[in-house]
Formats: sequence, C-alpha cells, structure tokens
Amino acid sequence: MNFQPHDRGVISRYREFLPLTPATPVISLNEGSTPLIYSPRLSERTGRRVFIKYEGLNPTGSFKDRGMTMAMSKAAEDGAHTVVCASTGNTSAAAAAYASRGGLKCAVILPAGKIAMGKLVQAFVYGATVVAIRGNFDDALRLVRELGADGSVAIVNSINPHRIEGQKTASFEIIDELGDAPDLHILPVGNAGNITAYWKGYREFHALGRSTRLPRMLGFQAAGSAPIYFGQVVEKPETAASAIRIGNPASWSGATDAITTSGGGIDIVTDEEILAAQAWLARNEGIFVEPASAASIAGLFKCVASPCATCPHPRVPEGGTIVCTVTGHGLKDSDTAMRGRNYAPIEAEADLDSVRRALEA
Repeated sequence: MNFQPHDRGVISRYREFLPLTPATPVISLNEGSTPLIYSPRLSERTGRRVFIKYEGLNPTGSFKDRGMTMAMSKAAEDGAHTVVCASTGNTSAAAAAYASRGGLKCAVILPAGKIAMGKLVQAFVYGATVVAIRGNFDDALRLVRELGADGSVAIVNSINPHRIEGQKTASFEIIDELGDAPDLHILPVGNAGNITAYWKGYREFHALGRSTRLPRMLGFQAAGSAPIYFGQVVEKPETAASAIRIGNPASWSGATDAITTSGGGIDIVTDEEILAAQAWLARNEGIFVEPASAASIAGLFKCVASPCATCPHPRVPEGGTIVCTVTGHGLKDSDTAMRGRNYAPIEAEADLDSVRRALEA
C-alpha cells in the first residue's frame, strides 16, 4: 500500500515563509492550526471583538511546539545528535518530544523545585536527560550557552533564531482566519521570544500584502518578574506563573522593538490578578490555561478597569479586534490552579435522594 504521510504542521503549511532548504528533514507532530476562539463575554466586557488564540492545544500543550519543529528540523539538517535547552517547563516538554520524534538525544537544564510537575513529567516521559540546578532559569540558560559554545550540541532555546521563525506562524494563522491583522494583540511576556515572533510574523505578512494593517503589541509580565517593565534585570524573579518567571529575557531587544515599533506597551499584573483571570476564563469561556497564559487576560482586564499610557486598549475603536494569546494548557500546572481554592467534590450516598440533596446544597 502506498501510504502518503499526512502532515499539516507549520512547516508543511508555511514552508515558503520559513528558512528551509530542500535538504531540511521535517520533524513535525502536526503542530499549529490552534483554534482562534471568539470570546463573547470578553467582547461584551470590552466593547470590542475579542478572540483567544489557544496555544494549549499544540501537541505538548504549549506554543513552544511551533518553534521546536523548526529548531529540531534545522538541528537535524546540520547533523546534530544532541540538543540542549534551559527551561521553566514548556520548552523542555517540547524539546524532549520533538527530539524523540527526530531520533535525537535531548538534555534539559532547569531550576530545581521551580518546575510544575505537569511539565516536568513530560520531559521524563519523552526520554530527556534532566538536570536540575540550584539556581534560576537565567542560570540555566547561561549554562546552556556554555555547553553549546563548542558546537557539540545544538541549543534549542529561543536564542536559536529558528525558534522565532516557527513561532511567527501563529501570526500567519490569525491573519488567515480573521482576513486581516487585529487592532491589538496581547501576550504574556517571559523570555520574550513569543512577542518577538508574533511581531515578525505580522510584519512579514503585511509586507506581502496579506494584511492591511499592523497590530499594536501589548505585553504583560508578572509583577515579581518584570525586567522589561522596570528596565533592569531581576536577579531573583518570583511569581506563581512559572512559565514567565524569568529575570533576564533572551529576547529582550526583540520585545522592545515589537512594543516600540508597533506603538504598543509593556505592563505588569500581580499573581492575584493572574490567578483570578485564570479562574474567570475557565468559568466564563470554558478555556483552562496555565497561570502564565492568564497574564494576557489579566492584562486586558487591567486595561478596561484603569486605562493608562502603556495600555493601548483605549485606542482600539469600538468594534475593533483584539487577540489575546494564551500560551499553555491548564493541565500543565494543575497544582497552582488548586492552591488556595476550595475545590472538592460533595460526598453523597449512592442513592438518588442523597445526590439530589447534594445538588441542592
């Protein structure tokens, strides 16, 4: 039987816009094509059309898969046998999965005790070698840079430009689906590769005439981990949103360019605002995201509640379009979602009257 593999991953769909050669082996898990979900309640709350780009439905549960298909494919093309990354969790999951898919070895350096178990288990199950250091993400990335300095291993963090190339495809999908770019795009910002990549994608499709406008880019950092907002490295970043717990972003300059050139802004939200937004989105829109993802929703709420100079929301016209990226699935970090909340089933006897009484309680 002549079986033709079905690949609808981002390389297959957007090959002409990516730095590939005929010799590039495509390592894909059919990533991308994530839903752009219209949010009726957010739209009502803001007076604008609000859409959620739900990246948690990528193969390993986060947006990192978009960049990893490119980084891993190019590493294989270059003859790499081992890849390495620093991670707060999602990168390690994606790197381990795509390395497994491509037959490469994967090493992960991460901060001990700072990774959500839902992410850590992914790296182990996919077969990565995991090293937990007594330090933070920025220490881990420094060590990865040192490991990769002699070329013996391929670095697949977003300092690898192929990661940005893969991640920019999310912008392509949004334009393809909406028929144009949004007026405003809101994202969580940690290592800042994603806001850099989205802006790159928007600019490229605009230059090709695939959109009529460019969006304003608005990033939100956690208040305890906000180096770009404060304009200085945060030596000991702290936030419950572990995916953006980064004190010295690798793509700082790219994020600054995206924010400045687009006429956007950078702002902060507290952990309390992030966790409240996470719960609100699940209860009101049926979308469960990890805490870092909810920073974009918390940011939108903040703009609506108290417009400020760094929040372009007031300049979005009535009926204008806003896209909020939510970067990872809620099951990545279920412990944080449970913490401090009274989530417990109501116990009842196994008879109808008992169940009815429980439902009426």
